[in-house]
Amino acid sequence: MAPIIGKPLKALVAMVCVLAATALSNAAPAQAGAVHAAGSVVVPAGVTAGIAVYDRQTGTFTEQQNVDLQFRSASVVKLLIALDYLWDRGPDYAIPAADRTRLDAMLRSSDDDAASYYWVQRGYEAVINRMVPRLGLLRTAPPPSSQRGYWGYTAISASDVVRVYRFLLDSAPLPVRQYVMGNLRQSTRCAADSYDQYFGIPSVFAGPRAMKQGWSGFGNAPMTCTGGASVRARAAGVDLVREALHTTGTVGADDRAIVVVLTLHPDGTPFATAYNTLNGIVRSLNVPGGTRLPGTSFGTWGAGVRVRSGPTTASAQLAVVPSGVDVLVSCQALGQEVVVSPYRNPWWAYLPQFGGYMTNIYVNSPDNKLPGVPDC
Repeated sequence: MAPIIGKPLKALVAMVCVLAATALSNAAPAQAGAVHAAGSVVVPAGVTAGIAVYDRQTGTFTEQQNVDLQFRSASVVKLLIALDYLWDRGPDYAIPAADRTRLDAMLRSSDDDAASYYWVQRGYEAVINRMVPRLGLLRTAPPPSSQRGYWGYTAISASDVVRVYRFLLDSAPLPVRQYVMGNLRQSTRCAADSYDQYFGIPSVFAGPRAMKQGWSGFGNAPMTCTGGASVRARAAGVDLVREALHTTGTVGADDRAIVVVLTLHPDGTPFATAYNTLNGIVRSLNVPGGTRLPGTSFGTWGAGVRVRSGPTTASAQLAVVPSGVDVLVSCQALGQEVVVSPYRNPWWAYLPQFGGYMTNIYVNSPDNKLPGVPDC
């Protein structure tokens, strides 16, 4: 039997999401941050993107780019797996406790084992073959027959993902809508495979929001994301060639905007690079009803850098910054001096994406205090 897999692994990319809380001073590489304002869509050379932003209030698209181009779905297909399961649960749509536990984990924390369980139980490609006509999908197709165990190889397009969300929000029975969207509103920062899945929509927009993310091809390097499960080795199956990173979901009150950004990155792209690129694309979108997180974007360095509830190493740990990703800094506070030889720095950056403070030592800036950032 073909391996059951959704995020095939390829290049070993180290990514750390839990941290050693040290702090530092005159950070290493020097690059002052730049404000990312909304504007024309920015897609870097070498990156392929399928983009759709649909305004449910006006019934129009505010952004469209390569909307019918097919991408491998990675974990975005878990939306279809969940809907296929729920389709014939009526009339009360009762979900047994064991299934609820699996489905909750699949939708909130992108649990691969749960997806594989239903993929096999419900007939592999039959899941997709049922959902395509049910939802009127035009560019969605099951994995190749030789790789039917790889649910993440399902082909999708930005336009079809919008159709999925429109069904959920406008046509699905109320219990289905409440269950699926309720889970997507509770997406965890740390996925079940220990990847930080707060890229794209949750890195750019404050709530209300809901999201289902997808990633594929970034390797199986050890990482520690607080709350995530340990990564399990899996066979890659076939060469995926390019790394995929997708953010999909809704933004704004009453789920006003449906946002879909599917991306493929040059072969060998590290997770942090794709993470930053996707965030940049999402920041450039016109998203009606969305409230953007405030701040100036800065690069970071170091691995396992902790985010604290206050500007001290004794404050509670809230999260860990994935190695090498850019962060938004809305203000900075004078706190405990942190020493990491040869650096020492008493200033801490407040990161609205994480809801806490990180020592300025790990921010790419030449001075202890970040330029252009107000005091908290």
